[in-house]
Amino acid sequence: MKEKIINKASDMFLKLGFKSVTMDDIAGEMSISKKTIYKYFCNKELLIEESTATVHKEIHEIINTIISKNYNAIEENFEIRKMFKEMFKSSDNSPVYQLKKHYPEIYQTVMDREINECNTTFEQNIIKGIQQGLYRENINVKNYIQFYYNLVFTIRENISSEKEGQKIELEVLEYHTRAMATPAGIIELENQLLNYTI
Repeated sequence: MKEKIINKASDMFLKLGFKSVTMDDIAGEMSISKKTIYKYFCNKELLIEESTATVHKEIHEIINTIISKNYNAIEENFEIRKMFKEMFKSSDNSPVYQLKKHYPEIYQTVMDREINECNTTFEQNIIKGIQQGLYRENINVKNYIQFYYNLVFTIRENISSEKEGQKIELEVLEYHTRAMATPAGIIELENQLLNYTI
């Protein structure tokens, strides 16, 4: 039951927002009593913490699946981008923006967790791209990870519209890729942009 509550809450939080979804809403949606939810979670904050941890785990499992498919480095980034677009397509409000605005402490915990995972993913992608001749050899990998991370998460936490956030994130991905790309990488980037629909 605890897992069912977390899954339903996660789904509702991402679609409708962390602030607007109440414990009553979750209970109503699941046809259970609010008392049942409080048996497992003494307050909404605890449920949000568990939900964000679950979503984080799911996202990184999907990312690992994408990476295991051996796309080239640029294609891999676009596949990850598509996964995020698909996952948040029914959200009007950016979940990250809402989390930061209404639950800053939980947001900080989520961000601390993300930094470690994302840095590893970004680093592996850049090294892979260099080995494939798609990214330039002489780039400072650590700096480029930092640049990309700062751009992506600054957008995420400051734009309330999910659709607008995704549009700008695609531009950030293009910007990031162009900054690193070899001529072969630019060709691959242009192909990916041609086939990507917002």
